[in-house]
Amino acid sequence: MADIKDPENTIIMTLKDGDVIIQLLPDIAPKHVARMKELVRAGAYDNVAFHRVIDGFMAQTGDVEHANMEKDYNPGRAGTGGSDMPDVPAEFGKVPHARGSIGAARSANPNSANSQFFINFKDNDFLNGQYTVYGQVIEGMAHVDKIAKGEPPRNPDRMISVKVAADV
Repeated sequence: MADIKDPENTIIMTLKDGDVIIQLLPDIAPKHVARMKELVRAGAYDNVAFHRVIDGFMAQTGDVEHANMEKDYNPGRAGTGGSDMPDVPAEFGKVPHARGSIGAARSANPNSANSQFFINFKDNDFLNGQYTVYGQVIEGMAHVDKIAKGEPPRNPDRMISVKVAADV
C-alpha cells in the first residue's frame, strides 16, 4: 500500500484489478476536494460505472445519477447527470493534467462541475487551465490502465467501492 501521508485527503478506489490510491489536493481545489469527500462518505460513488473511457486519453466516471446499476444504469444517459448538490465553481490552478491526475468533468460552462471526474491516462497538457485538477493517483495506475474502453463501454468497469483513507 502507498505511503499515505494525509489520510483525510486520500481516496482508496477499489477497481476489479485492485486498489487505486488518490492523493487529493485541498490547497489547489478545496471545493472540489470537499465535494468528492462528501460524495465518497455518502457511498455515492460505490458501484458507479466508468461511462466514457478513451484509450490514450482518459477514463471518466462519477455520474452518481445515471451510472449506478442499483439505481437506473442507462448507457444512453450515463454521463449526463451529477449529484443532487449544487455545481462546483472552477478552481483552475497550475497543476498540469499529467498521467494519473484527477480532473473535474463538466459541461461547456466552466462552473458546472458536480460529481463526475476523469483520470488521465497520459499527459494531456491541452486541458491545462480548462478543467480543474484536484487529485493525483499515487498508486494503482496499472489498474486504471485496464479499465474497459468505450463511449460507453459495452461492459463498463465500475468503482466497486470508494473510501476516504481516514475512514478505513
